[in-house]
Amino acid sequence: MNKKQKNILYRILVSFAALAVITILCRLVALPALLRGALYLIPYLIIGYDILRKAWKGILNRQVFDENFLMAVATVGAFLLGEYTEGSAVMLFYQIGELFQSVAVGRSRQNIAALMDIRPDYANLWTDGHTERVDPDEVEIGSVIVVNPGEKIPIDGTVIEGRTSLDTSALTGESVPRDAAVGDQVISGCINMTGVIHVRTSREFGESTVSKILDLVENSSMKKARAENFITRFARYYTPAVCYGALALAVLPPVFLLLTGAVGGAGLWPVWADWITRALTFLVISCPCALVISIPLSFFGGIGCASSKGILVKGSNYLEALADTRYVVFDKTGTLTKGVFEVTGITPAEGFNEAELLMAAAYAESASGHPISLSLRKAYGGSVDENRVKDIQELAGHGVKAVVDGRTVLAGNARLMEAERITYTPSSQEGTIVYVAVDSHYAGCIVISDVVKPTAQKAIQSLKNNGVKRTIMLTGDSRSAARKVAEELGVDEVKSELLPADKVAEVENLLARKGEKEKLAFVGDGINDAPVLSRADVGIAMGALGSDAAIEAADIVLMDDDPAKIALAMKISVKTLGIVRQNIVFALTVKAVCLVLGALGMAGMWLAIFADAGVMVLAVLNATRALRIKAD
Repeated sequence: MNKKQKNILYRILVSFAALAVITILCRLVALPALLRGALYLIPYLIIGYDILRKAWKGILNRQVFDENFLMAVATVGAFLLGEYTEGSAVMLFYQIGELFQSVAVGRSRQNIAALMDIRPDYANLWTDGHTERVDPDEVEIGSVIVVNPGEKIPIDGTVIEGRTSLDTSALTGESVPRDAAVGDQVISGCINMTGVIHVRTSREFGESTVSKILDLVENSSMKKARAENFITRFARYYTPAVCYGALALAVLPPVFLLLTGAVGGAGLWPVWADWITRALTFLVISCPCALVISIPLSFFGGIGCASSKGILVKGSNYLEALADTRYVVFDKTGTLTKGVFEVTGITPAEGFNEAELLMAAAYAESASGHPISLSLRKAYGGSVDENRVKDIQELAGHGVKAVVDGRTVLAGNARLMEAERITYTPSSQEGTIVYVAVDSHYAGCIVISDVVKPTAQKAIQSLKNNGVKRTIMLTGDSRSAARKVAEELGVDEVKSELLPADKVAEVENLLARKGEKEKLAFVGDGINDAPVLSRADVGIAMGALGSDAAIEAADIVLMDDDPAKIALAMKISVKTLGIVRQNIVFALTVKAVCLVLGALGMAGMWLAIFADAGVMVLAVLNATRALRIKAD
């Protein structure tokens, strides 16, 4: 418990003891009503002075209708009617309920903080042959830091010395360690497990992965789901309505009885006191705490549960949308496949040999970080002399154009050859085909194959089991390569040889075809697919470990390359929404029944206490279940 919670607990204990002593005393000794009221004021003010103060401030600030106002009016009214025990007990049990929900919310936040315990406390800065422990904010880009076994990597960077294994579970939810050696990129938040490594930082701490992730999780509550917005609007109108309803309940029946002659002037006060008691009970029952607290807590728990499994959700509105997702559109490379390409075939044209063809392609692609470009350079094997290549042009959706040793080299797909009016020999081989031309003469083609992710087929099947109607794959790859992957994984529909703009158009068509309440999710790498990610109802970035573009463009970020996490995210979404609906139905049903009973005089203050504090406690307990949703 924090200091504030301990203070409330002490006040509850003191107030309860005082209330018990005074109640026993009043049963044993006949005290004047005024003295009894004064004695009961002691425990009442001990436990309720802060509620009364908040209610008064709300009145002064013209923000009258809230739970503090309801409690203040109900308990003060009970005292004025001589119901001292009930008035004190209502305030006492209300504070007990408030303490319980405060502790529950605090523990939920602590659970999420523990699951996302990735914020480093310090960095070991390497200067002049020794280390100095400093605040991560003080480390500049390009500095060298030392990470010892058991320590968190504080800042993103590149390993320049040492070899180790990294625990990435706080980021990805996966327990399998990842090896890191000289030249490997490492990101903040991972835990160094085995060896000492020296890391040259590539970012400032404020721009590092750990900071972005924590900021994303902390601000996820800014984007509310429809259920949360409904509860906010509901409470805005509900609370004034029940206050006016309680006023009408206290005034109208006695006036009606007086006007109809059912009661005389002398007998009006007992009748009026009874209806005022009913109105005060009505106020206590109507307090909307259970809904106002438990609904946001449910979504917060669901987002925290997803975060612990390496699924970062930018807002509860996106978590809610996942439950209605019926169409899932995939990019291919890096999403359903590993994006690890290998040259599997080289077919030179007449006048060229394999070495010349591979060298021309590798040099033309030397400035690109695309996996296909990397595979070409890897197959070439030799070092690339940057002085031999110039005027490199990226031709979106087609390939590249460069001048190598004074000769113009084109490397790309069939559309590039057609756009440049180069006569080429189409290849029917399975895989991605890179056609190469030198000085407008066809030089041959290189076949590059990708590897399907081991969990991709299971991911597609799991999505269908979770209610997804159709899976679609959009890719700029060749028709044969795309069809092969789609058939292997069981994807329902495939569109190949698409430009980035074509992907947007395909998603637009799918959005027009789907039902009004159905959602479409697009899954991509978050870098090349930013326009499609932003156009879909839900944009999901795959392979986003350390990718700024993915975190910024997507609504949901998967911190590893496992497409099976999409189905898990949908399961968390469905179960979280189930908990939200349970709380809404339970709270409204109990309150509706008790409000009717209170208005009819069949429910007293003790039932009102259950309808308020009891329902709130049960709803909060149910909401915390969202933190513990498990994978199948």
